[in-house]
Amino acid sequence: MTKQPSARERVLTSYIDLLISDGPQAATLDAVAAAAGVSKGGLLYHFKSKEALTDGLLAQLREYAEQDFAEMAEDPEGCAVYYLRTSVFGGSPFDRSIVAAHRLIQSDDDTVRQAFIELHARWFELILSDVADLAVARAIMLLGDGMYYNAALFGFPVPTKKGSGGPAGGEQETMDLESLLAIVARMRSTPAP
Repeated sequence: MTKQPSARERVLTSYIDLLISDGPQAATLDAVAAAAGVSKGGLLYHFKSKEALTDGLLAQLREYAEQDFAEMAEDPEGCAVYYLRTSVFGGSPFDRSIVAAHRLIQSDDDTVRQAFIELHARWFELILSDVADLAVARAIMLLGDGMYYNAALFGFPVPTKKGSGGPAGGEQETMDLESLLAIVARMRSTPAP
């Protein structure tokens, strides 16, 4: 039997959904309450304001990030490979939290911007501990961020190996992750000038 989400969870999920689909201006307290199927009073019981909703979103984002940092640190292939392999939007709750929070950056929310600065610093620290070269670590971060950005915006499917299709075959373009990982391996083995 699947556990039904609590009213608080439904409210937060509805806030995330509205941010993703319609943006911060549409994610009013009334709209969030209606989408969650609760009264405005019910919403206010769990989140006293829109700022409290944002704080709830950021708390959830940080929880998912902590799980991600732990998995990244333990990945047998290393932090750099993990970062690239997970830099594809897959629609997970973590992905959805990231995208929703990014939508809030558009409204000049410094608390959200600061949260992303902290998350990126931790990812970078883990990658740097793996590759031990500042320039290579920065390049890996940029590759991963670019992959995520493109996947989130343009809907590229999960990366596949070379030869699995592409625009010439009439299929949707795929990212060739294995080729990118080979480039990263070359960057790691070639000292910076």
